[in-house]
Amino acid sequence: MHLLAAQPGTMCDGSAAVDLGQTPGDIVVLSAADSEVACLAAAQRRLADTDRNAPSLRLASLLRLGHNYSIDLYADTVLSRARLVVVRLLGGRGYWPYGVERVAALCRERSIALALLPGDDQPDAELAALSTLPAETLHRLWRYLAEGGAANAEQFLRYAASLIGRPTDWREPAPLLRAGLYWPGQDRATLDELRAHWHADAPVAAVVFYRALVQAANTAPVDALIAALASRGLNPLPLFAQSLKDPQSSAILGEALTAAPPDIVLNATAFAVAAPGEVHRAGPFGAADCPVLQVIFAGTDEASWRAGTRGLDARDIAMNVALPEVDGRIITRALSFKSATRRDPLTETDLVDYAPVADRIAFVADLARNWTRLRRTPPQERRIVLVLANYPNRDGRIGNGVGLDTPAGTIEVLRGLADAGYRLESIPEDGDALIRRLLAGPTNAA
Repeated sequence: MHLLAAQPGTMCDGSAAVDLGQTPGDIVVLSAADSEVACLAAAQRRLADTDRNAPSLRLASLLRLGHNYSIDLYADTVLSRARLVVVRLLGGRGYWPYGVERVAALCRERSIALALLPGDDQPDAELAALSTLPAETLHRLWRYLAEGGAANAEQFLRYAASLIGRPTDWREPAPLLRAGLYWPGQDRATLDELRAHWHADAPVAAVVFYRALVQAANTAPVDALIAALASRGLNPLPLFAQSLKDPQSSAILGEALTAAPPDIVLNATAFAVAAPGEVHRAGPFGAADCPVLQVIFAGTDEASWRAGTRGLDARDIAMNVALPEVDGRIITRALSFKSATRRDPLTETDLVDYAPVADRIAFVADLARNWTRLRRTPPQERRIVLVLANYPNRDGRIGNGVGLDTPAGTIEVLRGLADAGYRLESIPEDGDALIRRLLAGPTNAA
């Protein structure tokens, strides 16, 4: 059996036996979610700043403990000397069968408090039966992590400290709304509090992103975008949501966008509300009646993206480019990437962050400002260009589109612009007339 030493800056899929290089701690938390590990590490740093006697904490990703030997080594060197072990398992016992068996046996043998918690919002009777803590305690620990967010992470650690005999004040888990207003540095934000940061009569720029980023306290890209928009004279309206397809989230977003109508929406959620070939669904942005820019928080790391030649990977293209176009969103660019892993000395774990890239944040903020200027310009003063394909070799391929009558569609667009108040000197009678007019100028034939 060969044992590898885990190296900061690299990721492990659990297939190889590794030594995570941790020393024992009072409390150990294992989770498959990088975001949850990072959130708890940040909470531990805040506690350590205010309480030098706070219990020591060790954090580890279950993804790095896939090999049985890795589990055995971690159990012997770290878990065996803990006073409380918490494991968050998405998928139940079957996701990590040897780990559950080994940890449960060790904790019962050593009289270590053990909480095996489901990784989703559904109870798991099997995991509860294998735990050593009362049902009420398990439920409270689970709720802290299931609700998520910086405040709940800190209260989780405070409550965990009380379970191992450290007198610590703690509060009950606080529910996190499925959607709501956000502002950097605040647990809960109201529209009046946001307006206190705004400038009178400035354009409103809504920034919509996933609730999971708030749960994980992983909002650096959002915070950077908010600051960039504000510095350009826009009033940021940050909103988080479980999903644009979630009815409750959609309703809350709709209410917020009605209360503070935006001039532009910058959306960082993936996928689409509508579906190709079906009746169009406007979704929560329909009432805003403004352009929607699709911004991308890439799931890849920046170094790989810069070294590659294809841009975003297939998953990001599908989720953040192809599908959002179904909703009519305007694609911008990736604003942030996963950073390389870094070692957190306090919890002795490797953390993955989502790091904003300054020049790409600036580009999108400039773009948003330009779109708001265009929106506030009367239609008759706007200058619009329609570009049709002009393939080489044959004029018969101008405006070519498989299965599409592009010339006829262009005429419909021109008529729509005229109806909307745009200044057009003349509109060709039909698609054939449009092509004849184009052929009167230079083309790419031959």
